[in-house]
Amino acid sequence: MIRFGPAGIPLSCKGRTLMDGVEDVHSLSLTALEIQMIRSETAVVYPEEEEIGLTMKDIEDKLVVEIFREGEPIIDPDEPIEEDDELVCMISGVTDNFGELYDICDKAKRLDVELSLHTPHYMDLGSNNDLTFSCIDCIRYSAVVANAVGADVVTTNLGLYNPGIDMDEADSNIFDNVAQIMDWWSDNGLKPKLGIEITGKESVYGSLEQVLDICDQIDGLVPVVNWPNCYSRAGIETWEIDEFDYILDQVEPYSNGKIHSIFSGLEQRNWTDMRLSPIKKGNFKFETLAECLVERKPDITIISSSPLLEHDAMYMRTIHERVLIKKVGKMLKQKKKEEAAASSGETA
Repeated sequence: MIRFGPAGIPLSCKGRTLMDGVEDVHSLSLTALEIQMIRSETAVVYPEEEEIGLTMKDIEDKLVVEIFREGEPIIDPDEPIEEDDELVCMISGVTDNFGELYDICDKAKRLDVELSLHTPHYMDLGSNNDLTFSCIDCIRYSAVVANAVGADVVTTNLGLYNPGIDMDEADSNIFDNVAQIMDWWSDNGLKPKLGIEITGKESVYGSLEQVLDICDQIDGLVPVVNWPNCYSRAGIETWEIDEFDYILDQVEPYSNGKIHSIFSGLEQRNWTDMRLSPIKKGNFKFETLAECLVERKPDITIISSSPLLEHDAMYMRTIHERVLIKKVGKMLKQKKKEEAAASSGETA
């Protein structure tokens, strides 16, 4: 099955809540939505008197994603809050409170909208500074939200190579930090996979080889194919089906039979100056990928990161349908020819 959907609440959605976004995606005949964790700021507060004995999902006026009790983090949504606990609350979170995430999960399942989540795009797991530890927390909180909302994948990149740190040391730090995250992930029984995004520049950790290598070594990781980034890394101006086939061949064994990917147009001024664009205006075209998908029939989700979001998600779906119809038409035409030839031979 191939699913298409936008990276974030559709631009045309009148309401701006995540629930509105799920409903709008369904009304547009799309079947996927990537939740954007744009802001990851948190505040630590003590519970109010009336919140004692409640759980994370019972509190209605704040999005609690973690409880700290005697220095130990707790993410069990059914754990009663105690007087001396500290509550980690997301500011400007994806919903007003934790309980809403379960309602969104139920709605998405009823409407057959597959949910995923993307962490903030600027990450740094290689420097081991204060920002790194903040990024680790951000990934953990994203996982807690994704688990409650029933998302399949939490997509993240792992960070820039900063000039002040050796690349090998940064790679080692990234590996250790991701391993630490996934130990915590496993200990808490979280269901989503952590998706490591293929990045578009050598100055950012995340070549295809790096992504597959870390997925090889740490359980619970899957590669996320960002197609414009793959194109940017490859340095090949025109992609044929073979280029798309190669990427899919590489990631399929790591994807548990289901590939998560991102597509957008790409406006290319030169190989060092590229920016996302509407698919119709970009140099990087979807038609060739659609032909590849029609031939392979993979189980894949394609998230539109185009500036036009849902419009280009629908455009990709339309292109895929056209390519599929064209192929079926050719097959039927060939079948008729073979039947006519067989009939002519029998008559003779």
